[in-house]
Amino acid sequence: MITPIILSGGSGTRLWPLSRSSYPKQFINLVKEKSTFQEAILRLPNKTDNPLIICNEEHRFIVAEQLRQIESKNQGIILEPIAKNTAPAIAIAAMKLLNDHQDPILLILSADHIIENKEKFQNAIMIAQEIAESDKLVALGIKPTRAETGYGYIEVDNVNKNQYYKINSFTEKPNQEDANDYFSSGNYYWNSGIFMFKASIYLRELKKFEPEIYNACINSTNTLLIDSDFIRMNDNEFIKCPEMSIDYAVMEKTDDAIVVPFEGSWSDIGSWEALWNIKTKDSNNNVTDGDVILDEVSDSYVYSSNKLVSIIGLSDIIVVDTQDALLVSNKKNSQNIKNIVNVLKNNKRSEVENNRKVYRPWGYFDSIDFGKGFQVKRIFVNPGAKLSLQKHQKRSEHWVVVKGIALITCGTKNFKLSASQSTYIPRGEVHRLENCEIIPLEIIEIQTGDYLGEDDIIRLEDDYQRN
Repeated sequence: MITPIILSGGSGTRLWPLSRSSYPKQFINLVKEKSTFQEAILRLPNKTDNPLIICNEEHRFIVAEQLRQIESKNQGIILEPIAKNTAPAIAIAAMKLLNDHQDPILLILSADHIIENKEKFQNAIMIAQEIAESDKLVALGIKPTRAETGYGYIEVDNVNKNQYYKINSFTEKPNQEDANDYFSSGNYYWNSGIFMFKASIYLRELKKFEPEIYNACINSTNTLLIDSDFIRMNDNEFIKCPEMSIDYAVMEKTDDAIVVPFEGSWSDIGSWEALWNIKTKDSNNNVTDGDVILDEVSDSYVYSSNKLVSIIGLSDIIVVDTQDALLVSNKKNSQNIKNIVNVLKNNKRSEVENNRKVYRPWGYFDSIDFGKGFQVKRIFVNPGAKLSLQKHQKRSEHWVVVKGIALITCGTKNFKLSASQSTYIPRGEVHRLENCEIIPLEIIEIQTGDYLGEDDIIRLEDDYQRN
């Protein structure tokens, strides 16, 4: 049996400012009506087992909600306290399954890929399964369509001309000259990040080549705590684990690595230019999302989240306008977004982590406006959901119901408010907001006080086990 392992721990900073670390690209509907995380699960072959998900602790409720939306059964959601790259994440999944007395063939998939030609993809998986059953470690290779510098490459032994090849070497993202050579040689494939192997075989090779990673993962999985769908490891032990990709840790060192070609359309959406490449374009080769007006513009990607964006007389540009940040870039330089993200991190800017819209397990809030001593939010509470029972030491709140019916706890009082009704929550008062109805609840929250940070929350009760 094939057990899919969905790796969903990425921070998605290469698509900033739309993608942020608190809500990265794999959870955004970038190309289709569903997110790439959801699409990764929906394209699985019918004969696979339920998937096992690995994600960052911070994203656990997003993952659970997106699984619920597509009614996907799963074997649990493993929570990483900190990202350590793919080698440790896969090891944790393999050890968990072996602890369950299984030794399945693992199908390792990233949650941020765009893959077309579902039938060709599933055929490649079936070929890879046969090879993995003979104790080989298989990588799916994508036949290059251009000399791309944004992808890693796999050099193959292009001798047998069959359905698979022996791997000679792995190469990280090359410069343009090397990418040209790789493309013209015919002996290189893009590294898709999709792998197949038996759980036991991967762990055998990991123990051989990277025993420090193997031992840290063993210590991390000695006691796994099951909390509903969430699986928690020993965080203190996992934090000690070296950070390394599966490519470096195992695939480029083992003698048993094989490439199976996949000739369908594939992208890991590693830049705004890559997203432009795969989206439908107009007659001037432009991609537009949102309220956009263009005049004498060509070969460009323009995104607007909430306002009119108009551009005149430019070409080969990227413009991404979100509610709190604007990106303007030459298309060919869009890979350099990491430089902007690093500046934001160094300056401890909130824009690298959170968008104006912040998701919570009960719904989300949108920060509309703020200034000295005040902040205004739109709060959306899912049907049947409720916020924690809490209080604030430094702020008061005024709630106005816009849509739905709110069940309010304020001190010792419990009461309901409907549209256009309001209430006041004094500083220090215990309170809670709840939606007991079958439609979403929307309220406007006006905060006033000397300090309005999200860390001024003292939770007394919480359905989601948050501190």
